[in-house]
Amino acid sequence: MSEEELRARLHALIEEHRDLSATIDALSRPPAVDALRLQRLKRQKLRVKDEIAALTDLLIPDIIA
Repeated sequence: MSEEELRARLHALIEEHRDLSATIDALSRPPAVDALRLQRLKRQKLRVKDEIAALTDLLIPDIIA
C-alpha cells in the first residue's frame, strides 16, 4: 500500500471509530439497552483502535534519538 492509501485508510478508520463511539453512547442511554449488541460494538471499536494504532506506527516511524 502506498502512503496515500494508508492515510486514506487511517482517515476512514478514525471516522468509523467516531461513529462507533456515538452509537455506543446512544445505546447506553435508557430505555433501550441491548447488552449483547453493546458488547459487540465495544469489541469492534477496540479492533478499529488497534488498527488505527498499527497504521499510525507505519506512517510515523518511531525514531530513537
